[in-house]
Amino acid sequence: MPLHLQRDLDHLHHEVLSLSGVVEEMLEKATRALFERNPHIADEVIGIDIIVDEREVQIEEECLKTLALHQPVAVDLRRIATVLKVNNDLERMADLTVNLAERAKSVIEFPAFVIPARLARMVEMTKGMVSDVLDSFVNMDIHAAARVGAMDADVDRMNREIIEELQKVMRDRPDQVVPALHCFSASRHIERISDHAVNIADDVIYMVEGVIVRHRFSNGSDADSITRA
Repeated sequence: MPLHLQRDLDHLHHEVLSLSGVVEEMLEKATRALFERNPHIADEVIGIDIIVDEREVQIEEECLKTLALHQPVAVDLRRIATVLKVNNDLERMADLTVNLAERAKSVIEFPAFVIPARLARMVEMTKGMVSDVLDSFVNMDIHAAARVGAMDADVDRMNREIIEELQKVMRDRPDQVVPALHCFSASRHIERISDHAVNIADDVIYMVEGVIVRHRFSNGSDADSITRA
């Protein structure tokens, strides 16, 4: 590999990892704002989003410049394509954390509303997926990526259970309909963040193996075959 291409690839890798750290911090703060009912933390998350947007555009421009200058092929081309995709997923995660922070501020206005305990467990699982998939990207570890993909069904199941619990609250307590709807949205935002973690897992496998596995983790079979390999 030419030295200049290696340098540019390493720089792109570093920039995406730096952005991922910001997004993880946003997720941590947004969930804290919800469970600690702290509007100031929620405002911090909302304020960070513009920085993520700017960096996402910068990374995309650098990827396109690298493609034009070096015209990479094979694994080098896959690395740049993966950076482009991961960059986009991180920006979408950041948008969802902002949505979550906004829902947190709305829930705070209803101090009597009880957030379902399942939501805290779902948050911890999603945060773990995000952390693990970013580690898999750093280490180019397809087995770790496949394990993240296999967790998606569990998060989806927990989201459905939370929605069912909130629907019962709304039936039994009409005065709690508004905060329950905000919590409903918060659960959905968290579930979507986990979906983006799965997207990154797919991209890691593509980067390393050159195989597109998108949409194949739904029944766990592809994840099982990768982790056993």
